[in-house]
Amino acid sequence: MSHSIALPDSAPFAPEQIAALDQVIGNASQVQRAWLSGFLAGLDAGQGRAAAPAAAAGEKPKLTILYATESGNAEAVANRTKQDATRRGFAARLLDMADADPAALRTAGAVLAIVSTWGDGEPPQRAAPFFRALMADAAPRLDGVSFAVLALGDSSYAQFCETGRQVDERLAALGATRIAARLDLDLDYEAAAKTWATETLELLAPKTPGSVIHVDFQKPAAASKAAPFAAEITAHHKLTSERAHSETLHLELSLAGSGIAYEPGDALAVIPRNDPALVAAIARAAGLGDDKALHAQLAETYDISTLTLRQLQDAARLSGDNRLGALAADPAQAREFMAGRQVIDLLESFPHRYDPAAFTALLRPLAPRYYSIASSQRLVGEEAHLTVARLAYASAGRQRLGVASGMLADRLQTGATAQVFVKPNPHFRLPKDPATPIVMIGAGTGIAPYRAFLQEREALAATSPAWLVFGHRNFLYDFLYQLEIQDWLKSGVLTRLDLASSRDQPEKRYVQHVLWEQRARLRAALADGAVLYLCGDAKHMAHDVDAVLARILADDQNPGAGLTALDALITAGRYKKDVY
Repeated sequence: MSHSIALPDSAPFAPEQIAALDQVIGNASQVQRAWLSGFLAGLDAGQGRAAAPAAAAGEKPKLTILYATESGNAEAVANRTKQDATRRGFAARLLDMADADPAALRTAGAVLAIVSTWGDGEPPQRAAPFFRALMADAAPRLDGVSFAVLALGDSSYAQFCETGRQVDERLAALGATRIAARLDLDLDYEAAAKTWATETLELLAPKTPGSVIHVDFQKPAAASKAAPFAAEITAHHKLTSERAHSETLHLELSLAGSGIAYEPGDALAVIPRNDPALVAAIARAAGLGDDKALHAQLAETYDISTLTLRQLQDAARLSGDNRLGALAADPAQAREFMAGRQVIDLLESFPHRYDPAAFTALLRPLAPRYYSIASSQRLVGEEAHLTVARLAYASAGRQRLGVASGMLADRLQTGATAQVFVKPNPHFRLPKDPATPIVMIGAGTGIAPYRAFLQEREALAATSPAWLVFGHRNFLYDFLYQLEIQDWLKSGVLTRLDLASSRDQPEKRYVQHVLWEQRARLRAALADGAVLYLCGDAKHMAHDVDAVLARILADDQNPGAGLTALDALITAGRYKKDVY
């Protein structure tokens, strides 16, 4: 984020001094220039020449850290940025887009927007009402507001960081002043996000000498991405029949001695390792030889599966392959090639012997995989249960296997250990009031957090209305946790169950069809204050469920009112989603 500058000829220095200063500060970073500014101000103050304060005595500059989060990454960055801002003397506050409207930005002071993109270019679901209001013609002018945007995304998607880009452009179009260029970050965002926050806060920081430094004393996390816990797998068995279309497993992991605590709705992050057979194939195709240390890096550190447009472009540059260069230069053709293909396909389609360091620079970091925890600690103690669908498929003439699901299903068995840590999901929790009715909608492994919810209700002896709408392919082969669910239904922990078996009849039947059939019951539940939950496939199910809910909530005289009502439920925290 450095920018070349030059002192004007009118600066109060001799020409040779201006030339010398240009050499020192001409290409200094924002952090370096901000430090120098503060240093000179402090020097003047120490010699009795007080610098002009940026704010009146006792008045802290206002700063709003606005975030849009889906999985919690943007929220975590926002929290760390607020802590840093507070230490620097700002009156900083966090503002979740889910709890805000654009008009609130007019009096927000400086705004740092940390924005995730969900799916293929969409805003995070809880932030969707704010996003639509910001993009609307009626959005308020934001003249006088200064802002900077940090965009988080996944470069394996075509619309990489699209929501952050749109927010950045819209804030400027509404009259706000951009104080720093937008930064788009991929899955390995942590270090760059911290640098962005530091440099942007330096631009805005009050330059008053003698500022109080705030120190946060926090209990260290029991386990984290940097220091995961080695959890022993104590149970490992199939949930689906041998005749099922795909394989789903139940795993139980011991957390004994870890200090890990979680709540129903949280996720367990699993640190994956790549399949050794794929590692060997990648090393052969890239001409990397048999270096054991390099093979270990490929197994543990790098994503050797996901193929991105940037990798095509970088590989074309490194290899000098004209065919690859032409493909990488045409985004439409490149995306057609990448569909269903992985890094191994790139290496075999465009052979080249890579330097090891250059090859690993092509790769993205191997990211943790997050699984909704399928248990309540109130009931299972120092354990965490997972529901894992083994991802196995064929594409581009090759058999593929999910990185983490393949490891958990095929290469780790009872007695083995998995490296894990908890990722809290505070936006997918049971109601604080146990008397509040709940409606749980999900399909496939989307049952996982609802098993945790129902275990929690069992532990608390809850009897308030709890309705589960669950979808699967075949009743006989894919009804996950069938015996437990039927027991909960008998005991009253679960008060209603509706199933959608998509392949048990000629016409496919999904959860949205059940919701439409039961629309009168659903309206009544919402009128009684019920909280809706949705968990499962984001690409198809979530969109279809949203559409049918909008229809159910629509006024006969005004069909558009359904979306407004759905947005109101989201804003009120009565429609919660955990989709993937």
